[in-house]
Amino acid sequence: MIRSAPPTQELLEIAIDVARDAAATAHRMRAEGVSVAATKSTVTDVVTAADRAVERQVLDALRKLRPDDAVLGEEYGAGDTGPVEAGGVRWIVDPIDGTVNYLYGLPYCAVSLAAEVAGEVVVGVVRNVATGEEWTATAGGGAWRDGERLRCSTETDLGQALVATGFGYDPGRRAHQARVVAELIPHVRDIRRMGAAALDLCLAAEGRVDAYYEKGLAAWDQAAGGLVATEAGLRVAGLDGLPAGPDLVIAAPPALFAPLHSRLAALDASGGP
Repeated sequence: MIRSAPPTQELLEIAIDVARDAAATAHRMRAEGVSVAATKSTVTDVVTAADRAVERQVLDALRKLRPDDAVLGEEYGAGDTGPVEAGGVRWIVDPIDGTVNYLYGLPYCAVSLAAEVAGEVVVGVVRNVATGEEWTATAGGGAWRDGERLRCSTETDLGQALVATGFGYDPGRRAHQARVVAELIPHVRDIRRMGAAALDLCLAAEGRVDAYYEKGLAAWDQAAGGLVATEAGLRVAGLDGLPAGPDLVIAAPPALFAPLHSRLAALDASGGP
């Protein structure tokens, strides 16, 4: 059965409401105290009870508002939702991006929620759990933070660019990523590693960093933030013409994309474990 896609504005309003409620729950649970509930890929890749509770809250809210939609989440995968029908909507949720920051009480973690239609992300909302900052975007409708239209950095010299990145949890991958950073840092202004991909993409969208790259991102890490970055004028892609994905995500202004891409390709940034 082919269904017509709902209006983007309708999906945006749902995403904002659901993300705000989810962030409020995460904020409350952090104030009440938080501990590790489980680990995933390694002992340092943690899951808190809040991750699970927040994602369950999002799933329940979306099921109530749009019961026929599919959902992909970090903690529950496809959950108990069905496959995406032609013309249908799939929601992509990271309940707490930056879980380690959340665990330690560092104010750099976020709820990330995106809506995808026909394989294209059309709505993205990222809300900082600690500060309440909120970034939104719609495909073709621009990127916004708290009512302000976002434009990416106008920097044209890679040597003057502040570049954000992140590391994976696997020790072998971290070692490879550290080697890449060590070789890259002499060619840029400086490196920032803050620990939440969705927020890194949003900071790049408003020029608070000039560019961002990272290997190992899942769909929920980049869906909403990637749309915010794209709509703010950044080029978001992988290496050698590939789309942004687990091998590598590069988000940079047009003038910086090619030189950053070339440097990362030469350093085998998508390689390693």
